Amino acid sequence: MTEPPARKRMVRPPTGGTDAGRSGPKRLKTAKERTPSSQAWLERQINDPFVVEAKAKGYRSRAAFKLSEIDDRYKLIRRGDRVIDLGCAPGGWMQIALERGAGAVAGVDLLPVDPLAGATILEADFTDADCGARLIEALGGVPDLILSDMAPNTTGHRQTDHLRIIGLIEAAVDFTVTSLRPGGAFLSKAFQGGETSGLLATLKANFAEVRHVKPKASRAESSELYLFARGFKGRR
Repeated sequence: MTEPPARKRMVRPPTGGTDAGRSGPKRLKTAKERTPSSQAWLERQINDPFVVEAKAKGYRSRAAFKLSEIDDRYKLIRRGDRVIDLGCAPGGWMQIALERGAGAVAGVDLLPVDPLAGATILEADFTDADCGARLIEALGGVPDLILSDMAPNTTGHRQTDHLRIIGLIEAAVDFTVTSLRPGGAFLSKAFQGGETSGLLATLKANFAEVRHVKPKASRAESSELYLFARGFKGRR
C-alpha cells in the first residue's frame, strides 16, 4: 500500500523547458507542512506517466497497469473466471479483472474500498480465520485465480519488515493451495530476495509453473516484483 498524499495544493504549471524544448520534471509549489518522504512521494506521483494514464482511463491506481501487463504476457484472466483479490484497495486490480471478462470478483482489504460494480468487497483482515470462507461464499464458488497485492505497513526495521512480508505471502499461498480450482493460477506481490526456500518449494510442489515477473509499471528503483504460479495440481 502506498503512502496517502497530504492535503492537495495547487501545482505551478510548467513555465520553461530543457534545451531540447521539453519541459522538465514538475515540482510542487511548496513543501510547507510536508515531511521529506511525503514531498518526494508527491513529486514522484505528479511526474509518473502511469499515474497520469490511470487517471485518464479511470483506473483507481497505477497498479492496474501491473496486472494488465502481466495478463497480456501470461493470459491469467479468462472469460468467466472467478477471481479473488487479496489486499484489493483501492480497486485497480478488480477493475482490470472485470474489464477482461472475469465472471465474479471478490476482494478484501483492511481499508475501506469504494463500491465497484460487479465486485463484492469485504473490509476485513485477510488473516482472520473465517475470512477465506467469506471470500469464497461472496464469490459464489471455488476461485480460478487468486491475486495478492498485500503489503504490510513498514516499521523501518529491515528484519521485522522482511518477516511481515513473508508472513503475508505465506498466508496467501496457504489459502491458495487449499482453495484454488485445479488448473488455476496465483499472483502475489513479492520483493527481490524476499521469499524463503520453503515458500518457493511449496509453490513448485503445487503448480506446474512458478516464476518471478517485474512489470514495467513497477518502478525500476523498487525491489518489488511479482511471484506468479499457474497450473495448480489440485488439493492433496
